[in-house]
Amino acid sequence: MKRAGGYALALVIALALWEALVRLTGLPPFILPGPGLVAGALWLNAGLIADNALVTFAEVLVGLALGAALGAATALQLAASPGLRTWVRPLLVFSQAVPVFALAPILTLWLGYGITSKIAMAVLIIYFPVTSSFLDGLLRTPRGYLDLARVMGAGPGAVMWRLRVPHAIPALGSGLRLAAVYAPIGAVIGEWVGASRGLGYLMLLANGRAQTALMFAALIVLALFTVALHRAVDLAATRLAARFDPGAG
Repeated sequence: MKRAGGYALALVIALALWEALVRLTGLPPFILPGPGLVAGALWLNAGLIADNALVTFAEVLVGLALGAALGAATALQLAASPGLRTWVRPLLVFSQAVPVFALAPILTLWLGYGITSKIAMAVLIIYFPVTSSFLDGLLRTPRGYLDLARVMGAGPGAVMWRLRVPHAIPALGSGLRLAAVYAPIGAVIGEWVGASRGLGYLMLLANGRAQTALMFAALIVLALFTVALHRAVDLAATRLAARFDPGAG
């Protein structure tokens, strides 16, 4: 409840500053519409925004699930194999030198203008944070615990699942929290490059028709969804960490 109150207060302050900026600068509505105009556009176009929002939300949720699963599986493989880690870890870092945004046209060309290319963008943009965070947690298991496990004759599988993974759950949670914020970015960028539905497509369409209030309305819906998704992932990650370590909740 306390955190929800903080979000509500931040929203009220942001709206007040927004309204004050519009009134003080005297900017025309097609440049910066006020909160009232945006709320009106949201009300009048609720059906249109909802239809496009469902497409974007589906892209984000599927991309988040696939990217998180792929990133976690990669981290487990790298943690279990020092030799593989020597070769693959530098490649993962090097892959981040290529802007993900620049890959959107290529993915659209390969996968088409449908939902698949947008899911692929979301997966690509969250894969590295999840992999890197979880791998870092897996490799930071206290040395004393590992030595004790070896003395007691624990095999590699037992060490991984009974020691490394439980200690790395908070790190995985950190990666998932970042992924919840990045996934909508990937989906919308894919829609900007080429799509016929989605909030990103709707924003481009509204911008081209000088319907700035509608563009802001779609943007606000996307932002609220991102905040809600981050909050949901944060709660799930906190509860998961508490399950493995009661002191983590």
